[in-house]
Amino acid sequence: MKGDRVFITGMGIVSSLGSGVQEHYDSLRNNRSGIKPLTLFPLSEGNRHPAGEITGFEWDRSVPRTHGLALAAAKEALSGRNTVPDAVIIGTTTGGMALTEELLRKGEKRPDCYRYHSTSSVAEYCAAALRCPGLIVTVTNACSSGSAAIKLALELLRTGKATCVLAGGADSLCRLTYYGFNSLQLIDPEGSRPLDRSRRGMSVAEGSAMVLLEASASAPEGAIAEVLGGGLSCDAHHPATPHPEGAGALAAMGRAIEDAGTASSGIEYINLHGTGTKDNDLAEAAAIRALFGGAVPPLSSIKGATGHSLAAAGAIEAVVCSMVIRDGFIPGNTGCTDPDPELKVSPVLKALDKKTGTVLSNSFGFGGNNACLVLGDPAAPRKTRPHGTAAVFEILGGACVTGAGDLARTIASLQEGKNCGGTLPLPDISKNLPAREVRRLKRLTRLALALALDARNAASQDPASIFFGTAWGPLSETYDFLTKLYESDEQFTSPTDFVGSVHNAPAGQIAIWLKATGANITATGGDYSFEQSLFAASLAAGSGETLLVMGADEHHEELSPLFDGSVRAGKDPADGGGALILKKTESPAGPCIAPLFFENYAASPGAIASLVRSLGGADGINATCAAVFAGMPGGEKASCRKQLDEFLDATGYTGPVIDYRALLGEFGTVTAAAAAVAAQCAKEGMVPAALASGAALQLRGKRLLMVGLGSFVTAMEITA
Repeated sequence: MKGDRVFITGMGIVSSLGSGVQEHYDSLRNNRSGIKPLTLFPLSEGNRHPAGEITGFEWDRSVPRTHGLALAAAKEALSGRNTVPDAVIIGTTTGGMALTEELLRKGEKRPDCYRYHSTSSVAEYCAAALRCPGLIVTVTNACSSGSAAIKLALELLRTGKATCVLAGGADSLCRLTYYGFNSLQLIDPEGSRPLDRSRRGMSVAEGSAMVLLEASASAPEGAIAEVLGGGLSCDAHHPATPHPEGAGALAAMGRAIEDAGTASSGIEYINLHGTGTKDNDLAEAAAIRALFGGAVPPLSSIKGATGHSLAAAGAIEAVVCSMVIRDGFIPGNTGCTDPDPELKVSPVLKALDKKTGTVLSNSFGFGGNNACLVLGDPAAPRKTRPHGTAAVFEILGGACVTGAGDLARTIASLQEGKNCGGTLPLPDISKNLPAREVRRLKRLTRLALALALDARNAASQDPASIFFGTAWGPLSETYDFLTKLYESDEQFTSPTDFVGSVHNAPAGQIAIWLKATGANITATGGDYSFEQSLFAASLAAGSGETLLVMGADEHHEELSPLFDGSVRAGKDPADGGGALILKKTESPAGPCIAPLFFENYAASPGAIASLVRSLGGADGINATCAAVFAGMPGGEKASCRKQLDEFLDATGYTGPVIDYRALLGEFGTVTAAAAAVAAQCAKEGMVPAALASGAALQLRGKRLLMVGLGSFVTAMEITA
């Protein structure tokens, strides 16, 4: 049990208000707004709404703008230090989309030009620049991503598996988000006016903020604020509209306050999500009234000043809340001049001096994803509170989809020595889904729903929380949105495709179907997305909780070969995924799975040796391991084989090594499908002969190791 406190010891910020903490302090104290006409790209007639653009920002143009914003904030957070973070956890929704849009419009077909497209590349770029050797997680939870990233970092530090973590969020403006929100009629042509009677919507913005978090029993020198707690929830209500009574928001706020070890009466300021859209402000106000009753503390939204920077918003607001605690002021609700009486809350309209010890910061996003943080004065005396570290999950049921079909058909094909790569026709994927209810859903979301329902049926239990991994997100919706936009000379596009294009859209749909109102996290870690989702689950799921951990990716004829080097290396197009219903427990009663290891190979050339040590050394591995499922992405096959040889040489292991990508196909989250297959082997107590070098392998209590190789070295274990 760990009880260390977690402190913010460094922070960096870039937004439409400027660059750096001091510039933001000055702007907020003087109620300045950074919302202005957009200049980053030409706008079509009728779509020229103001935005939160960062003017004068310069970065290394060899990478997309989001990457530059993220690194600028990270460098400020680490300025004056020689600190190398143990882990990097960053939320983003756009990744390299701004550059990808330009390339697609020009018809660029060279894959190397798209090497920074993925959302995961933002965290990877920062980790490489900072030489971070450890865990890297990319959270793609729409507008709650930055806050969710900080919550995961908090939990990682509480486990004692890291002492220093860089966490935050970053997003740049791009056509997808600018025109997407406009297609939903959620943009205020006069600029965002949160909580105002005349508000008409949000202002899309860009920015980045990072915090350096350190675990310590007491406040270290230079501590700015303490992260007291965080809460996650899902509305499970609608893909883009919040629960009208703010049920999910209320749950996330309550969980954050409980996690902080305080009560609602202890909150002295609320930094609102406060986008300025009619529905969001109403729902958030309803949740606040329900939680605080007649004792609502001072509150305000800064999005009338910064605009809504999507995944960066929660991290930006965490930095602002840290300034509130350190500098003794409350920012005004810029843009609001006539508070809406229907909200029944009274925002602080102009910045005021006020010493504040404990603050609540809210972030809510598409898919009903909610994340709240509680920050406090680091100098305040507090008792450390124990936090559980159980990270073993009992496997209650599983499912997979490959080119061969569902889990039963996949295993039958493997037993016959057949290759299971390929892509199922969409009607086959959708055969158990109600046609009327999925008619507007495209390939990835249907894949994810089919997997989730199959796993739920296999387990006969509904999950409370969902942890979803995807390397590339909904490619069909993204491609269709941009195609329609370009064909209409940027006049029209599809709001349905926009809502479906966000990476967490499949997880949001699953939550609605299964009524899962717990944590809902989408991790986008490229070929390691499923591993990241399992690590996220180990951090955010509560002891005894039932949850769904899964991964899925779709093959897209145009985009997949451009984005994914492993797809280009594969013989045939493939897609699919896997899903497991799990129960987090310290005493599993059946087959279980646990994440064991994650290192950045580029920053840690000794990762294979470190992996061997973490798994019990050569003797421990040989004594306990029945078979190794090796994940070797096709785009890095040569380096993966060298790593595998190093592993085998170091351990002397001579048992079966199963190259599951060669059997199941080359797609980002094929590890999720392999995990479902391995879990079924553990349940049956044997590995089929076709996978075990010609003779069926009885497990007899030994474990199956799943080792990921390539840019990152990872390990999970599955035991009977």
